[in-house]
Amino acid sequence: MASTTPALHPTVADVTRRIRQRSAERRALYEQRMADQHKRGVHRGELSCGNLAHGFAACGETDKNSLKLMNSANLGIISSYNDMLSAHQPLETFPETIKDAARAMGSTAQFAGGVPAMCDGVTQGQPGMELSLFSRDVIAMATAVGLSHNMFDAALYLGVCDKIVPGLFIAAARFGHLPAMFVPAGPMPSGLPNKEKARIRQLYAEGKASREDLLEAESESYHSPGTCTFYGTANSNQLMMEMMGLHLPGTSFVNPGTGMREALTRYATEQAVRNTEPGGDYRPFYKQIDERAIVNAVVGLLASGGSTNHTLHLVAMAAAAGLTLTWEDFTDLSAVTPSLMQVYPNGQADINHFQAAGGMSYLFRELLGAGLIHGDIPTAFGTDLTAYTQEPFLEEGKLVWREGPEASLDTEVLRGVATPFAPTGGLTVVDGNLGRGVIKVSAVKPEHRVVEAPIRIFEDQNDLKGAFEAGDLDRDVIAVVRFQGPKANGMPELHKLTPYLGVLQDRGYKVALVTDGRMSGASGKVPAAIHISPEALDGGPLAKLRDGDIVRLDADSGRLEAKVDAHEWAERERHIGDLDHYHVGLGRELFGGFRHLAMRGEEGAGVFGGFEADDLARQEGQIHDEDA
Repeated sequence: MASTTPALHPTVADVTRRIRQRSAERRALYEQRMADQHKRGVHRGELSCGNLAHGFAACGETDKNSLKLMNSANLGIISSYNDMLSAHQPLETFPETIKDAARAMGSTAQFAGGVPAMCDGVTQGQPGMELSLFSRDVIAMATAVGLSHNMFDAALYLGVCDKIVPGLFIAAARFGHLPAMFVPAGPMPSGLPNKEKARIRQLYAEGKASREDLLEAESESYHSPGTCTFYGTANSNQLMMEMMGLHLPGTSFVNPGTGMREALTRYATEQAVRNTEPGGDYRPFYKQIDERAIVNAVVGLLASGGSTNHTLHLVAMAAAAGLTLTWEDFTDLSAVTPSLMQVYPNGQADINHFQAAGGMSYLFRELLGAGLIHGDIPTAFGTDLTAYTQEPFLEEGKLVWREGPEASLDTEVLRGVATPFAPTGGLTVVDGNLGRGVIKVSAVKPEHRVVEAPIRIFEDQNDLKGAFEAGDLDRDVIAVVRFQGPKANGMPELHKLTPYLGVLQDRGYKVALVTDGRMSGASGKVPAAIHISPEALDGGPLAKLRDGDIVRLDADSGRLEAKVDAHEWAERERHIGDLDHYHVGLGRELFGGFRHLAMRGEEGAGVFGGFEADDLARQEGQIHDEDA
């Protein structure tokens, strides 16, 4: 392990600098608020006897005595456990492991609260998917409720999948005076190969495979406790948490139910105690996570070909920490970040293959060596990030870290910066008279990255299936699926469309998707301009389109244009979508306020506003009013 890190790549340094500069005022206000909260201290020491008695009434005598003394750490556990979903089921046993490990350190841990965890795999193409993105902000609020008792010196966040980890992160940022440790559960072992799964899905879409065939294939793919093994949003979450130093080194992709997994959970608890004020090495979240950590997360996401959902989530996560991250930052970093991983949908391997090929320690070694990430950030491990070139081992039952491999063990899955799969990260912003969006091209062949074709408009993803089955799409076509943004219906993912569009592409047609909805980490070989902002319901130009208009999507140049005469385009009225059927049923009526408050995709699609940015704007407005 090198004692010093190479000089930063100029673009990485420049993007980091401009995030710091544009965020200066809001970040200063954020840090001041966190420092003020720290000065107020853990309220356990200031609670009345009645308050404190309520706080530890359910504890055993040993824990009660520790909590009364005030000189030991008390950890708050926030968990996304449920036993319905494979990724979260392993978390069932974690709280007892954590409590036991804390007691062995002379400290305590309490289960502060559970947060909802929904699965996009279950709700895909269903009405429940319209609650998915908003669940991120519900999770942040639920976490805040759990930690609001303020009995805690640090928090352990147990989460894995799509919206859960971003929601936990947002809450951790707002409780930034507390040290934070993120504790994953790990991926399930490998099942049916991804190439075979995709083949059967397409056969089913063409009517050449039965539902029984499809269910059997899906069951063999998603077959046991643990996270899904393809490289979607869930596994992107884990990689990013490690890139920011919120995980222990090498913990992201260890399978559940193993001795290593339990040892890592115990060590995470011990380290969380050490990171508290009573533990002697106070490492609060707000001093650990700054613009450098956010840039590391973006670079890791790009180098790995991770989920486009994080062009929403990372913006919202950064905002919670008083930082303004933009889509231009993603684009500029993508231009200098090589593609180092090929894990499905960017290749045929799964995340277990990546782990076996060298995993996170090798990825860290390469990115640090190329000056593409900041090695000098403080971490929850108690070191800076250069220690993350190590990986964990069990020696006679004891957890130790040793240097990871210096060369990839499978260059079909994981490569170094000298011989990348592609010279860039494969994610860019598209812009033009249809608005701004993002496109991921790491799984799109170069010959499919520019599509100019007549459009077919859909305002419900289910209608595309009917058009496909009727043969109406057997031609060069760009499918425009609009009124799918956060204000319209919560911005559901549209993976239900992928097999149909993939079949059309395989038939030799030029095909693309343009939408103000999401496609996320499992987006594949069909070019998809997503998160179009402003959305159709919010005055966006997608609402001006008419069936048959020619649209050009050029992922290489980052252009998205309706080829309509400029005068005619300016004069066109916007279509008003019929959204009533989106707003009632399966609890969707409970989220009317969220739809009303939702920000644009480019702003993170959240409901909290801009945190300190909004506060500063209001202060400036008040000052101007007084001056007037």
